[in-house]
Amino acid sequence: MIKNARSHLEQTRLRVQIWGKAAIGLYLWQHIFEEHLEPANVTAQWREGSQKAGKTYFSFITGPSVVPGYFSVETENVVLVLNGREKAKITYATQWLHYAQTLIQTRKIQHVAVVLLGNEQCSNEWIQPYLKRNGGFVNLLFVTYDCALVNEEDVFQWPLGVATYRNFPVVEPSWSMLRDPRSYICNFLGTVYKNSSREALMEILKQDGLDKLCWIAAREQWQPQETNESFKNYQDALLQSDLTLCPVGINTECYRIYEACSYGSLPVIEDVMTPGDCGNSSVYNSAPLQLLKTMGAPFIFIKNWKELPALLEKEKKMSLQEKIQRRKKLIEWYRNFKAWMRQKFINILENSFLPSDKG
Repeated sequence: MIKNARSHLEQTRLRVQIWGKAAIGLYLWQHIFEEHLEPANVTAQWREGSQKAGKTYFSFITGPSVVPGYFSVETENVVLVLNGREKAKITYATQWLHYAQTLIQTRKIQHVAVVLLGNEQCSNEWIQPYLKRNGGFVNLLFVTYDCALVNEEDVFQWPLGVATYRNFPVVEPSWSMLRDPRSYICNFLGTVYKNSSREALMEILKQDGLDKLCWIAAREQWQPQETNESFKNYQDALLQSDLTLCPVGINTECYRIYEACSYGSLPVIEDVMTPGDCGNSSVYNSAPLQLLKTMGAPFIFIKNWKELPALLEKEKKMSLQEKIQRRKKLIEWYRNFKAWMRQKFINILENSFLPSDKG
């Protein structure tokens, strides 16, 4: 027993505490790490979980009660999950970074990584001074969208994931999800902004009567919170459609892409760069959606919605058997993608935080 206990202790060489202060932390923990939180109630003030992975023991804490100075810092290694999407969120994120900096200065912690919900136009300059290579203390940064800072050394691209802030669930693929015929060829439930490609998409669907084959529900204003009914409609649309149309918004990458994958509905992505500072990084040359493309996402990429009628014609001729194969491939790819992101995340932390064995 003593021998076993000792070898177990030796295997766990790193302890990491993740502070989930943005909804994207739930995607990391519940979807990528496939772990639970206690209590299960999403409105709880304090939720926690733990997992041993590789040489690392992870603990995760989240909720409104997780406040700087009011919880025990249990490890020397911290992953801070922050929202940097807009000014007010950045102010809040900065307070957490300053708290972490104090802990570093007083030697309470040794290493800090940040998982950041970046700005949709990739203007993330505010975080630069905090990076270790710029004289700061943040060892590693995982950031969403095609941020030019990504170098695969200390800055990595992170997937946007599903809208956990709307409590989008972890979906377990079922027999019927894979095999049942679906009532609609495609779906688009979302906001149609004035003078956007989404307007053009609506026109194309109406012109050819294609909107009769697809579940389309357009609204003019974005709503951060869904009603139960609209959210159930959205999930049903994903489950009942072979394709999910993903027009660009402020960014090309959207929650819809990952949510469609969860239900085996193939994303049809408008593959165009959006205005702003996003683009090719020093290591990737396939923006937009560098991470998904590099990982071989089996999506349909189109440059213009005018290509849609021909695509839908082709869909009509597909057999159920072909669609089942495609669904299996999509769900399998998405499962592997999440597993790969988890492994990559763990490897990067271990390589950076563990003392090197080179003597």
